[in-house]
Amino acid sequence: MLPITDTIAIPLDELSWQYARSGGPGGQNVNKVASKAVLRWAMAASPSVPMDVKERLRIAHPAHITNEGEFLITSQTYRDQERNRESCLEKLTLMLRRAAVPPTPRKKTKPSKSSNRRRLADKKHNAERKTQRRSGGDD
Repeated sequence: MLPITDTIAIPLDELSWQYARSGGPGGQNVNKVASKAVLRWAMAASPSVPMDVKERLRIAHPAHITNEGEFLITSQTYRDQERNRESCLEKLTLMLRRAAVPPTPRKKTKPSKSSNRRRLADKKHNAERKTQRRSGGDD
C-alpha cells in the first residue's frame, strides 16, 4: 500500500512500471541501463481514491493523464532505477496530497461604506479635473 493521507491509500497492484534508457549524463552507463522509471496508475478505474480527489487531480495536472484515463509520472533524475522509482512514488504522493485538500469556498463580501464613499469622491474629483481641462480654451 502507498499511503497518501490517513484515509487514502493506493494498493501497489494498481501501479504498473515501465523502464527506459534515461537521457542526460551518466557516461557509458547511460547506454546500457534502463534507469528511467515510468509510473502508470489507472486513475479512472481506481476505487481507492475518492472521485472528488481524482477530479481535482485531473484539473491540476492535465498533462499527466492519457486518453485512457491513466496517470503517468516519469523520473530520470537519478542514475539508478530504484531511486527513480522512489522519486515517482514521492511525486504521486505529493500530487495526491495536494488534490486531497478541498479548496476553501470563497465568501462574497461587499465593499465598506467608507470605501464606497472614497471611490465616489475620487471619481467626482477626476471628473472635475477633466471638465476644467475642457473649458478654458477661449483665449
